[in-house]
Amino acid sequence: MAAQQHGMVEKRGAGIWLTHAFMVLGVLIIFFPIWLAFVASTVSQPEIVSPPMPIWPGDQFWENYRAALFAGVNVPVATMLFNSLVMAIGIAVGKIVISLLSAFAIVYFRFPGRTTFFWLIFLTLMLPVEVRIVPTFEVVAGFGMLNSYYGLIFPLIASATATFLFRQFFLTIPDELAEAARVDGARPMRFFVDIVVPMSRTNIAALFVILFIYGWNQYLWPLLITTDPEMNTIVMGIKQMFPSGDDVAEWPVIMATSILAMIPPVIVVVSMQKLFVRGLVDSEK
Repeated sequence: MAAQQHGMVEKRGAGIWLTHAFMVLGVLIIFFPIWLAFVASTVSQPEIVSPPMPIWPGDQFWENYRAALFAGVNVPVATMLFNSLVMAIGIAVGKIVISLLSAFAIVYFRFPGRTTFFWLIFLTLMLPVEVRIVPTFEVVAGFGMLNSYYGLIFPLIASATATFLFRQFFLTIPDELAEAARVDGARPMRFFVDIVVPMSRTNIAALFVILFIYGWNQYLWPLLITTDPEMNTIVMGIKQMFPSGDDVAEWPVIMATSILAMIPPVIVVVSMQKLFVRGLVDSEK
């Protein structure tokens, strides 16, 4: 019996090592293109265009990143990073606030047609911004929100997915909590702020990460409503850096911009990793 258990432990140990080896290999495969982009952002233009391309960082790090941040091609990358940051945070916070309030109203308030309203909200999943882009553009233009942060953010802050997720979580909160709050004389918004929102923090963190990256990666909508280069986002900026015709691409600056564009989403994911995982997998929040 002891010999069998020892054999099982050895097999399990071998399986764990094999699993970790495949994980490390997968990480290396995924990380290698990012490493090449970083290397390309630290060398000179001749070193990139003359094969073979180097695989170790060069000595042009500060020059290339300074050129990207403060010079850029059309607009400094620092300006585009700021625009993307405002847009991503605005979309994430706006979606979460509206979805929290919508789900709270649907779950805790009794009013005619609340189920119908919920399913109408849910049906908007079938109408993403790309489908309704022409009427949305007309509304935004009519309100004079072209080339503005309001125009970048407001049309994208409604979220049926977040409303659905918050509604499902609110349904798991015991009714006794709402009854106790009512007995203590707490108004609905007091119950919402003091009890519901703190209990939803892991869900909020998980959604914030997802929605921040969603807002950060937006390309079509900013491209459509911004004509002022000062309002360009970083995703638009990277696309505009690629030359047309016989122009030569400044690959070190382009690669430096790409690396800079990765940093804010990585910071958000890493800093909120624990809450993000708990918000996705924990059944008891």
